[in-house]
Amino acid sequence: MSGNESRLQAIYQITNRKATSVAQPEPLSKIWASDVFNLATMEQCLSKSAFKAIKKTVQTGAPLDAATAEVVAVAMKEWAMGKGAKFFSHIFYPMTNVSAEKHDAFIVTNSDGNAITEFSGSLLIKGEPDGSSFPNGSIRMTNAARGYTAWDPTSPAYIMQTENGATLTIPSVFMSWTGEALDKKIPLLRSNAAMNKAAQKVLSLMGETDIAPLNSSCGAEQEYFLVDANFAAARPDLLLAGRTLFGAPSAKGQQFDDHYFGAIPQRVQVFMQDFEEQLYRLGIPAKTHHNEVAPGQFEIAPYFEAANVAADHQQLLMTVLKNSAKKHGFLCLLHEKPFAGINGSGKHVNWSVGNATQGNLLDPGDTPHDNLNFLLFCGAVIRGVHLFGPLLRAAIATASNDHRLGANEAPPAIMSVYLGDQLEKLYKDIKEGKLTVTQTGGEMDLGLSQILNFKRDPGDRNRTSPFAFTGNRFEFRAVGSGQSVSGPLVVMNTMLADSLAWIAEKLEAELATASCKADAVIAVLKELITEHGNAVFGGDGYSTDWHTMAVEERGLKNLPTTADALPSLREESVKKLFSTTGVLSPVELESRFEVYSEQYILAIELEAKLVVEMAKSIIYPAAITYLSELAAAGGSMAELNIELDNSVAATVAAETNAMMAAVSKLSAAMKQHDFASTEEHMQFLAKDIRGLMDEVRLHADALECEVADELWPLPKYREMLFIK
Repeated sequence: MSGNESRLQAIYQITNRKATSVAQPEPLSKIWASDVFNLATMEQCLSKSAFKAIKKTVQTGAPLDAATAEVVAVAMKEWAMGKGAKFFSHIFYPMTNVSAEKHDAFIVTNSDGNAITEFSGSLLIKGEPDGSSFPNGSIRMTNAARGYTAWDPTSPAYIMQTENGATLTIPSVFMSWTGEALDKKIPLLRSNAAMNKAAQKVLSLMGETDIAPLNSSCGAEQEYFLVDANFAAARPDLLLAGRTLFGAPSAKGQQFDDHYFGAIPQRVQVFMQDFEEQLYRLGIPAKTHHNEVAPGQFEIAPYFEAANVAADHQQLLMTVLKNSAKKHGFLCLLHEKPFAGINGSGKHVNWSVGNATQGNLLDPGDTPHDNLNFLLFCGAVIRGVHLFGPLLRAAIATASNDHRLGANEAPPAIMSVYLGDQLEKLYKDIKEGKLTVTQTGGEMDLGLSQILNFKRDPGDRNRTSPFAFTGNRFEFRAVGSGQSVSGPLVVMNTMLADSLAWIAEKLEAELATASCKADAVIAVLKELITEHGNAVFGGDGYSTDWHTMAVEERGLKNLPTTADALPSLREESVKKLFSTTGVLSPVELESRFEVYSEQYILAIELEAKLVVEMAKSIIYPAAITYLSELAAAGGSMAELNIELDNSVAATVAAETNAMMAAVSKLSAAMKQHDFASTEEHMQFLAKDIRGLMDEVRLHADALECEVADELWPLPKYREMLFIK
């Protein structure tokens, strides 16, 4: 089947597709967390003493003794086998944005050759995968393959149900034989411990006596695109790169604003219902779903959870999302910019810090004046963003996210903090040594009797800010759709730990001489906002005035590409931040620079190869075929003495030649390999290779608008975005 026939056949298959039916959903009360070995399940399966021990570990991070682990392992195995599981797997999160699993059967054979089930505490606590093929950033040599997975009891095990059976899945950390972190979970757990330690010191100085362990929380809004699998199969770029490397804009895109929060297509609604039922069985609190801005784009937002569990659930959500989409005949695209010219996809990470005794430390209460703790913790965030803005940018730096940042659907690459008018004025008053009575937001009265009045937030939402305060949390809006949330959470927790340690030192000194606690807090905050207030910005983050002001007047960095951002991981201040907090050793930090740089290089090189291949083997033949048909038609018309306008043929010929000339330049540039450093290699890809790829695309997309529709081989934007 030729390319154009494949495309037309895909359209036929989709438009004649029978509706997918799903079973009537079961009540939430029956299915919620039914496949999770959580505290409620453990209380039923364990002895009182074992349950008390594991509960303390889960809730406070207290060590778990080997004897209790043995009891938990036996109960976990019996529970899992009762649900049909014959295998177990330690699931871990290497330095990629995907999960990794190693499956083992519960069975062993005895001397009689019979199979018996076995799952000991030692098997639960430690696994041993072959670590040779996971990215490690030169931490170990290829011939030193040993790595360890270790059970994380603070994140619940669960049953992963698939059509091929059920597997007991155990969230784990992954480390090298020499003990370095090779994953995303170990740094996250360390960062939370560092933040807890620093926060405890600040709260103690503030007079708090009953202080439960503090934890960061996360609620990640997941955006994604759905494309019919028939279309995706005819697009090598979607299958291999996750985005369209070619494609002329559809006459209709998102300009009518009729997709956002619109009626969800029936086929998509059926998919969502099935997908979310699986999430509920896994204890993932999916709360909101809706159409997003771009056609074919959707969002799901879970309720917030403890950061470590939320990060595990986010990885699981992406897995279930893609598997469920495939079941319903879709390809789920988590690339940040799968289609040019319309909104891309992000993963807004809502982040806060709190505990069981003091509550949410980023909740100001009725007014910010009522909560000195809030002012200190919020101030710590401001300081962290100002000092480590480039590190925050590096935490969300990928080849795919570069396409999205700075466009109108995403915040700019300059890291700043939005506080809202009320909070921004308060910190300004503190800086200037004056405080006035701060007004609350007031009631929102619409003058409609059937609409209840409600309290208005004291500040509007700024959609152009990468790091915005939204009432009782900060929203890191620059995180990419396909990314793990662990990296951004590690940076946020660690910068907060550093700032809280700085505040504790300053506050302790001020309390020794201040007349009251409030005066000491205000003195510390005055110094903080004077030194770090340049990170606070409440205006239009897209404006050229802000870009100029941020860099030239405020000293903030604009890092538009991953090639610009990743070297921040090598700055001395960043090395010191991670080493003093104990989150990452210098070796572990350097490994992350190497891994993420390599991923960036490989991603762009893959795309460049695809551009060359698709232009030469798919688009060029279509253009030549059309030119041949035009020539044949022209000859036939000439025999009839009918003169044809040959401007179309001239345009197609010119664009074809220009495209192939650009392909030749791109092919030649791809052969360059003599780079002095990784940084130089990345800059070459960002500035040269991507520019040449865009040049090829410019001419290919022009051809799409000229070549006869029936001859064009690739599914078009109007088809992929609007045919469901």
